[in-house]
Amino acid sequence: MSLSRERNPGLSMRITIKEERANSADAVQLLTELDTHLTPHLYPAESRHAYSVDKLVREGVVFFITRYENRPAGCGGLKLFGEEYGEIKRMYVRPVYRGLGLGKAMLTRLAEYARERQVSLLRLETGIYQTEAIGLYEAYGFKRRPPFGEYKHDTLSIYYEKIVE
Repeated sequence: MSLSRERNPGLSMRITIKEERANSADAVQLLTELDTHLTPHLYPAESRHAYSVDKLVREGVVFFITRYENRPAGCGGLKLFGEEYGEIKRMYVRPVYRGLGLGKAMLTRLAEYARERQVSLLRLETGIYQTEAIGLYEAYGFKRRPPFGEYKHDTLSIYYEKIVE
């Protein structure tokens, strides 16, 4: 499958982002692809911070799926820590859909969800080899910060935060 990467004013009409359970069939497929995508980088076990599907559900992570022309194209979750902050979890856009603004659209949806719940700070952790994700987060206005929550210093991780108003 190939997609036109041209910017198109009608693009937003082709994108939907809806809350779904992290254990839905589409979510599991996307998360499995994400795990496969990360495997070649060989992060050691102590540097792998990804939640399993079961942990996403158990921890009450709100989960969204992005669809492009009704096909599952990406996903992302948000774990709220009261009103202190929300942590972005398991962001992924299938490679064939990259460059269409789906990652930015997901970040915007997660920020909206947080603001609706009076949470004005988003945080996340990502691996140093996720250069496309790093570029997206920095372009969206996330700033690097020290480890937070249960994270410890790890040379293979980068930690970010952004105030959303």
